[in-house]
Amino acid sequence: MKIRLPSWFVLCALTLSAWTVQAEKADRDKPMNIEADALRYDDAKQLSIFTGQVVLTKGTILIRGARLEVRQDAQGNQFGVVTAEPGKRAFFRQKREGLDETIEGEGETIDYDSRLDTVKFVGQAQLRRYQGAKLNDDFNGGIIVYNNLTNVFTLDGAPASGAQGSTGQAGAPAGRVRAMLTPKPDPALKAAPEASTPLLSSPALNDVKR
Repeated sequence: MKIRLPSWFVLCALTLSAWTVQAEKADRDKPMNIEADALRYDDAKQLSIFTGQVVLTKGTILIRGARLEVRQDAQGNQFGVVTAEPGKRAFFRQKREGLDETIEGEGETIDYDSRLDTVKFVGQAQLRRYQGAKLNDDFNGGIIVYNNLTNVFTLDGAPASGAQGSTGQAGAPAGRVRAMLTPKPDPALKAAPEASTPLLSSPALNDVKR
């Protein structure tokens, strides 16, 4: 199952280069491990279909959903499409390289491409960035594409009601995206000592006659 982006996605996508994302580069070369209730494998097509409480791990990557289709090309690149149960969303998590930060995302469909090193969330898409256990940034839209190679991700708003395309996350109006950004503290301000004014005696007080 391959989700093709409509032409208006390219024109209307919002590029948030100010918040660069650098996940674990080594994850793309790690083996893909999958657990599920059932598996159907087609050797001729190099296609595996996992169904029932699917859990995928690949390095620091964790993906959960109801159904997963995995295929591999002649060069060994792996491609996975995870779909959620009706009314629910599939889940994705990955650690950022060299930082105590984690990326989490959800969508009705999650499309993972190890060749391009991208993850695409489609339908009620949401992407969150945690610093330690603290939520720093939260993004919502119809489609979110997270590119690990370019350290950039893009968001596309959901179409208006009745139009074809993805469905936006609750709280993100049709045709719009919504984001919550936490400002980063300035290290220089944090390191600078606070200026203090020394206390001085007042001659006027000393001259007051009791």
